Amino acid sequence: MSGAPERLDAFMARANATYYASRDPFGTAGDFITSPEITQAFGECLGLWAAITWQLMGRPDPVILAEAGPGRGTLMADALRAVRSMVPDFARAARLHLIETSPLLREAQRARLPDASWHEDISGLPDGPLILLANEFLDALPIRQFLRRDGGWMERFVENGRFIEQPAPDAPLPDAGEEGEIREVNEPARAVASALGARLAAQGGAALFIDYGPGESGPGDSLQAIRNRKAADPLADPGASDLTAHVDFAALAGAARAAGAAVHGPLPQGLFLLRLGLHSRAAALAASDPGRGARHLEAATRLTAPEAMGRLFKAMVLCHPSLPTPPGFGTA
Repeated sequence: MSGAPERLDAFMARANATYYASRDPFGTAGDFITSPEITQAFGECLGLWAAITWQLMGRPDPVILAEAGPGRGTLMADALRAVRSMVPDFARAARLHLIETSPLLREAQRARLPDASWHEDISGLPDGPLILLANEFLDALPIRQFLRRDGGWMERFVENGRFIEQPAPDAPLPDAGEEGEIREVNEPARAVASALGARLAAQGGAALFIDYGPGESGPGDSLQAIRNRKAADPLADPGASDLTAHVDFAALAGAARAAGAAVHGPLPQGLFLLRLGLHSRAAALAASDPGRGARHLEAATRLTAPEAMGRLFKAMVLCHPSLPTPPGFGTA
């Protein structure tokens, strides 16, 4: 795109809106595979996590069961199948709401989840006790990038497929910094955490986020693009690649706590899923489906092994301050 420089977050928002509106990027034929597409056990475990959390909330009826960034609807379909079998009271109490902006993906979701209601963002959810699931939702929200130059902060803009820097005297960062370091700020993600924190503190419930990034804040450039399952230039052909960045869990936890919510985690996805019994469920699937048994077990290992997705991906919960520790986040 030629013309005036575009701030990185505006560029990323525009590129991802075009990308998700024009294609289904998930699964074996897409640009990437997310955890729900790797194994049904992932969604089933999160469904039962939601059911136990609902019980800890006092079994409110009705309760809003929501998902942010539901992809094809695979995670929620697997979750509801497990819930209907194991905790039917929760299934009856749940009112399903999906947060999705892509018309193309909404159609895919509607095929699996015809009883859902759809919203453009979290603010559209109706009032009431809430359980929200969000897997790889925050990483696609647009970031700003700042660089330390000559004792001040410069901000990255995009012009003609390359970065340029402009002074940022009002950068939302400390005045101090090391020369040359890069800092990322995800203002939409912090706004989501703040809004959810206030809502959960006032109306009850819990929001589970699973995404990738370090447990602690730190400098660095994490912007990346994926196209055809390979790394691509994030600034080339906006709308043709999926743009993501690491999630700053510490910043989100701070925003949620400031709004009145309690926070549990982040902790490694592998540990969280092991505590939820993912490997046991995978073993049961393997036993009932011998022809694909090895695939079920390999999928569980992929989600939990530290050298695969088990360490980089994290799980974190925002919730009402009085809610007991949610499943998977205790010390046992």
